[in-house]
Amino acid sequence: MKARPIMIQGTMSNAGKSLLAAALCRALVKRGMKVAPFKSQNMALNSYVTKAGEEMGRAQVVQAEAAKILPDARMNPVLLKPTTDVGSQVIVMGKSIGNMTAAEYFRYKKNLLPQILNAYTSLAQENDVIVIEGAGSPVEMNLNDNDIVNMGLAKLLKAPVLLVGDIDRGGIFAQLCGTVSLFTEEEKKLLKGLIVNKFRGDGALFEEGRKMLEERTGYPVLGVMPYAALEIDDEDSLSERLNVKARGEGADVAVIRLPKLSNFTDFAPFEHMEGASLRYVEQVEEFGDPDLVLIPGTKSTLGDLQFLKDSGLAEQIIAAAHRNVPVFGICGGFQILGESVSDPLGKEGGGSAKGLGLLPIQTVFGEEKTLRETSGVFGGLSGIFSCLNGLSYSGYEIHMGESNVKNAVTNVNNVYGSYVHGIFDEKGIAQAMVSALCERSGKAVAVSDYSAKENKEKNYDKLAAVFEANVDMDAILKIIARGV
Repeated sequence: MKARPIMIQGTMSNAGKSLLAAALCRALVKRGMKVAPFKSQNMALNSYVTKAGEEMGRAQVVQAEAAKILPDARMNPVLLKPTTDVGSQVIVMGKSIGNMTAAEYFRYKKNLLPQILNAYTSLAQENDVIVIEGAGSPVEMNLNDNDIVNMGLAKLLKAPVLLVGDIDRGGIFAQLCGTVSLFTEEEKKLLKGLIVNKFRGDGALFEEGRKMLEERTGYPVLGVMPYAALEIDDEDSLSERLNVKARGEGADVAVIRLPKLSNFTDFAPFEHMEGASLRYVEQVEEFGDPDLVLIPGTKSTLGDLQFLKDSGLAEQIIAAAHRNVPVFGICGGFQILGESVSDPLGKEGGGSAKGLGLLPIQTVFGEEKTLRETSGVFGGLSGIFSCLNGLSYSGYEIHMGESNVKNAVTNVNNVYGSYVHGIFDEKGIAQAMVSALCERSGKAVAVSDYSAKENKEKNYDKLAAVFEANVDMDAILKIIARGV
């Protein structure tokens, strides 16, 4: 294998492994290296479709973009997409192999190791460095014998490990000292340093804490990363942005927070631009009188449709549409807006139900999942978003159900639906929509332009700059060069 590996593990889920891996990818690329990310197994509802029509987790897409290369399913050979509290759809090398309960997958996952290693070896032959991300905590003692994503993988790949702790949650000494103490002697030899992440305030004030961590663990603290406000895609339900409830200035954009919400990154343009105020709604009392209602994708269309009905949010959405409030559904949200949803093969739990009846579509789940990139030009739209006609869009489709649709966007009055994830990303689209909303409501606010690609590049550079300013890159380069 050509590439040298380095692995970033965390003391827990959401310690910041994904963004630190992205930061390291960009920092290494800036030094002229060919770099690729790798995560053997990811659990996420926020997925992406590559140019080859393969499905992978968004975290590795972010890392690939930071490394300035195209996303590739080899970077995330196993993706688990939860369908219930105890089961997931299992995607291997970009393709679904079916649903498994947690117990079934636990027994099965060792069988995936050859494909994981083949994917890694293939990437390693094309790059100088592979930045590997672990998952959750590496010291879940009851799972370690069957581990294919943390220290178990690090041993196989002979990868040096950096351990990240989240100081913002508190208990940083318990996190890092406790995790190190639970490593075996063999695992401790792989560990090369610690990083304290999400520090708020003056990092110099943690100097005494740094010394205490080094004394108690025996490992150097390679950096104290500040809590940085960056506009970079997050992972799934752990994202803090999903907790935003307050209404701000500008067009009030309400996203329905479905229990099995997926690909909420579709709405980043409205979150990041001036002139729009995006918030998440999961209860009737939070609904209010929004200027735009967005219904996201979901891994459980029928289950989340029932949630809307049981919670009373379905009535709120229908009433808003009848008041001519624009409603836009993406993927599963599009299906929910239709007349009916049927799952005769039990792909997402089985059954059938009436939709919200706001769009003239019927959806039936078949045997195969649709996975494809797509692009085109808006045309034939009526209502408030007729302003989009003539603009170009691009994105990807990832869905089980097939609906009787002919165009990229189905539209009746001010209700819209599409299967295209990322449909708002191209420059000018979100701006046109928010400008139309503000004009309609009489809000005199400035509306900024937005380009997802330009915004991402700017923020990846910012992330790398923060990383390089607060983490000992020289030490990390030496760790990569020396290996284990």
